[in-house]
Amino acid sequence: MSDNTNTVVTRPNRGQWEVTVDGRPELSQSSSSREEAIDGGRTVAEELGFAHVVEEAEPTGTITDPQE
Repeated sequence: MSDNTNTVVTRPNRGQWEVTVDGRPELSQSSSSREEAIDGGRTVAEELGFAHVVEEAEPTGTITDPQE
């Protein structure tokens, strides 16, 4: 695993895309759209002066979070 100091990471998680911010959990967010999550992660990273990393994964085609 890489050192995530001063990093915003966008990654798939159980059918959703999540953005996590090193040391700032209150800025974390999730999205069903890869593009929306990447844009959001990039914006947060630019605002904080952090690096932005996008972790890819093979798509499963299954969203496991319940939809309302």
